[in-house]
Amino acid sequence: MDSKNNHFSRLTVAWLALVALTLASLGLSEWFREVRWLPLLVAVIIWLKGVVVARCFIESAVAHPFIARVLKVFIAVSPLALIATAFFGGTLARWATL
Repeated sequence: MDSKNNHFSRLTVAWLALVALTLASLGLSEWFREVRWLPLLVAVIIWLKGVVVARCFIESAVAHPFIARVLKVFIAVSPLALIATAFFGGTLARWATL
């Protein structure tokens, strides 16, 4: 019974962290709307949220090593795509129209 309560508290803390990161990203997008480094900060927040979801809800730490690696790559792709689009959007659009 004690481990069940421990697991519940861990999930609650993870959920609260996800909510806090979401609210932080909303606030940062309003306060720093014109700042050039905002996509980098948003990418870090997206990566942190992905790590929290993978560890606490998908439980990647107990998954097969191949699945854990696939999750790590998947979590890294979204922030990298955001950064590439934010800083090199025109170039990527030209490459995509070839």
